[in-house]
Amino acid sequence: MPLFLSLPVLLLVSVTAAGILLARTWRWVVIFLAMQYAGVFLLALQHLPLSMAAVKVITGWMSAAILAMTQSNFEDGQDTAADTLPQGRLFRLIAAGIVGLIAFTAAPQVDAAMGNAGITVSTGSLLLVGMGLLHLGMTDQPLRVTAGLMTVLAGFEVLYAAVENAVLVTALLAVITLGLALTGAYLMTASHTAEPLPSPEEVEAA
Repeated sequence: MPLFLSLPVLLLVSVTAAGILLARTWRWVVIFLAMQYAGVFLLALQHLPLSMAAVKVITGWMSAAILAMTQSNFEDGQDTAADTLPQGRLFRLIAAGIVGLIAFTAAPQVDAAMGNAGITVSTGSLLLVGMGLLHLGMTDQPLRVTAGLMTVLAGFEVLYAAVENAVLVTALLAVITLGLALTGAYLMTASHTAEPLPSPEEVEAA
């Protein structure tokens, strides 16, 4: 990929992955997740035909739509970062910067180990995997955990496309992505429909 194209793609991946981490409302999480799959499409297009690369972005958008429709059913889903630790955006921004620095530093070694997959593909993949793992370590909310898992899987898909471009593998990864979204939607529904635990005062009164 030419330099004038690779930089915007890496910028898109970096902004969307960091946006998911920093977003405070579920709507922005879903928007950044959908935009992220546009970057995944452009990265996967380096080693996959247009039809197979399009499967990834379509699957990602379908998964984002599933999460959005599920979360929109709950009135108390306006702020998905209310109980996320640590709370500070500055801390999360610094952590994201460290992950980005590691990704850009390690990309040449990963590129060589993967048979010259491409420095842009290697960097984008490491950014997605690193940001996804960082997100998973900072929250236990179903929506955000699902977004983190999908980000990690997207990074793996981008790098694995440089090694294997079989149709069956692409279809399997698409099914896994949709399965993550459906599982996340189920957990989101279960967490909202579960009966709250009684307070200590209610226990003493009983």
